[in-house]
Amino acid sequence: MPVEECGNMLILLAATAEKEGNADFAGRWWGEVTKWAEYLSQFGYDPGNQLCTDDFAGHLAHNANLSIKSIVALGCYAKLAEMRGEKDVAKRYRALAESMVPKWIEAAKGGAHGGTRIAFDQPNTWSLKYNLVWDRVLKLNLFPEEVAKGEMVTYRAEAFPYGVPLDSRKTYTKADWIVWAGCLTGERADLEFMCSGLYNFLNTTPDRVPFCDFYIADSALRRAFTARSVVGGVFMPLLLELR
Repeated sequence: MPVEECGNMLILLAATAEKEGNADFAGRWWGEVTKWAEYLSQFGYDPGNQLCTDDFAGHLAHNANLSIKSIVALGCYAKLAEMRGEKDVAKRYRALAESMVPKWIEAAKGGAHGGTRIAFDQPNTWSLKYNLVWDRVLKLNLFPEEVAKGEMVTYRAEAFPYGVPLDSRKTYTKADWIVWAGCLTGERADLEFMCSGLYNFLNTTPDRVPFCDFYIADSALRRAFTARSVVGGVFMPLLLELR
């Protein structure tokens, strides 16, 4: 998962720097950190045929949600460089991230219900663009609000009684990504809508196991996984101000 993991590390380091008020932690491995950013600058915008964190779904080329992670991660690297006093580096990578956004909007348009595609080459599809949440959490302001608003129209149209599926390929979903996707617009009503299906699942599923984060949105049946640490992702709203 080269794009996924390079993106993860840069986002995590930026979040750490935001919390600590400096980029000293990232600076201890700045050479490696820079290699991750350089990789994403070459291969992150239009990912090749590779896995993402949703590895159970299989390989997917031109993954639009994975591309978002790459763009946000490059913005994070610019943020880190700025905090380290590397003004020219920060300016260059911020400009790179910003230049990718209109390209992404153009390549991803044409998804179901007027939203964006699961992959750049698959029209009339859709997926939860949960990676957008870090643009909001870290206040990078790379993507216009219209992107999230368009996504929410799609999610409302595709919702099942027990939540919104992960994407247009299957009816399974992920509890943590549902909550993250609910945070994208910053509107409390949208978060409550996304969480209502998750609540229904937890309240009515016949599978008597600890909190399962991977389940079927139209049947409330557990697909796999129980009591994993990723369930902590449901606390994402605590990092945001909702309207």
